Amino acid sequence: MRIAVASDHRGYQIKGKLITLLRADGHEVTDFGTQSDQAVDYPDYAVSVAKHVAGGHAERGILICGNGFGMAITANKFRGVRAATCADEVMAEMCRRHNDVNVLCLAGDLIGDRPVSDLVRIWLATEFEGGRHQRRLEKINGIEEKNLV
Repeated sequence: MRIAVASDHRGYQIKGKLITLLRADGHEVTDFGTQSDQAVDYPDYAVSVAKHVAGGHAERGILICGNGFGMAITANKFRGVRAATCADEVMAEMCRRHNDVNVLCLAGDLIGDRPVSDLVRIWLATEFEGGRHQRRLEKINGIEEKNLV
């Protein structure tokens, strides 16, 4: 799978570990930075990943900042991007099953030293269920079409 990844300074360490994991699992990863723990503005990095996913250049994206919320808010400004902040494996699975989330946002400050490999692997492996959830996504897409200019 093609995956676009980025973080701000607060997610930099986790991003490096995730990229190593993803590549070892056979995924094609594009790293959009940041490349250090020097302070940066998270929207700049969220935009790069969201554009890559929205443009079809990657099937999924992963963003990491201090709490995950800012990245999700920014990424959701792009047509076709469905970003959600997840803190555990259940959230990761359910956001894929019911909402077809294509950009996973992680909280670097809240994850700490906990390994995120299981959470990310579950998110990548879980398929969208469709059915009644598809109807709801179509409604969301309609809202997006009317309101994103």
